[in-house]
Amino acid sequence: MSDEKVVSEAGAGRAWLVRVPDVFEGVAAEVLAGVGTVTGTRLGQEFQVIKVVDPARLWSAEAGLFVPWNLPLEHTWPCHPAKMEGFIEKAAQTLWKKFGARGPQGIFIGQLNPSAPDRYYRSLAANLRGRVLQLFPALPAGGVEEQDPGQETLFGMVGKEGLFCGMTTPRAANGFYPGGSKFIDQDAAETISRAGAKIAEALHYLRLHRAVPAAGSHWLELGACPGGMTAELLAREQRVTAVDRSPLDARLKGRAGLTFAHTDVAVFEPKPGVVFDAMLSDLNGPPEESIEQVIRLSGALKPGGLVVFTLKVAKVEPGAAAGTWARVRRIEQRAKEAGLRLLARTHLTYNRHEFTLFLERGR
Repeated sequence: MSDEKVVSEAGAGRAWLVRVPDVFEGVAAEVLAGVGTVTGTRLGQEFQVIKVVDPARLWSAEAGLFVPWNLPLEHTWPCHPAKMEGFIEKAAQTLWKKFGARGPQGIFIGQLNPSAPDRYYRSLAANLRGRVLQLFPALPAGGVEEQDPGQETLFGMVGKEGLFCGMTTPRAANGFYPGGSKFIDQDAAETISRAGAKIAEALHYLRLHRAVPAAGSHWLELGACPGGMTAELLAREQRVTAVDRSPLDARLKGRAGLTFAHTDVAVFEPKPGVVFDAMLSDLNGPPEESIEQVIRLSGALKPGGLVVFTLKVAKVEPGAAAGTWARVRRIEQRAKEAGLRLLARTHLTYNRHEFTLFLERGR
């Protein structure tokens, strides 16, 4: 079936644009079948247009584990923008007519294939957004960070397959950016490790559910080596007690706000009376063992303290989606029994075969 036919048929019913990360390519079919997908077609790098019988199933916990972003499709224009004369003006006028009266808080347009070396569609997305904003009155959210997670935003995705748009809240879509959470660019010369971008992205995502810890907050970081996340937290004016049996990168030596415990996490004990505002765990090894260390040390968290936990799994092979979900649920249940409430779970752009859990100590 052609892309145009699938998109047209989906637009007549309950059509959604969803993102399934490429690391879950092997289980994409079974995951989408599990939410009742009737038809679907691949777009861009990780996106699919699907038609589902019951859209509410897209928001189920199990589906959300592997489908970290979704958008109800209210306007689709299957075309080849690069070959379409006057594409930007025609698209902008249509979006104004269709969504202007609904008063979105903001308008954000992204690429269906953000990693493509050709910058054409990145420029097209930016230019289209600029023209649309000229037609709409002043909007409350001029930038991504200004969005209210519970207010509707007009999101759009553009690529060689055409333009795909809809309105929803960032919280319902599971991301402030079109397509999900932000892929953080790093300066290779200054970067200690890619993990720094992972915690930056995690803190950006966290705003969907609660405030980010204020400057000066004290973090306990488990498995800190070589220090990519440590450096990012320090750059955000956080204080960090980093724990690892391997040394931190030499560039972190003497940094203000940093205390380094050069020891195994399993034997680390906080100093009496020390209370942490947040905890970060990016420990290697079985997640069942890692969560036990988090639980053991969570007594040093203040009530309402945040835990950002990387839950690492093996590659999810075809047929293994249900088993992976069951494993994640067991770990979440163990955390709940220990007094750690689940705020959210997601697969970040910087995650590979792992998920990020956001937990909160009971108040």
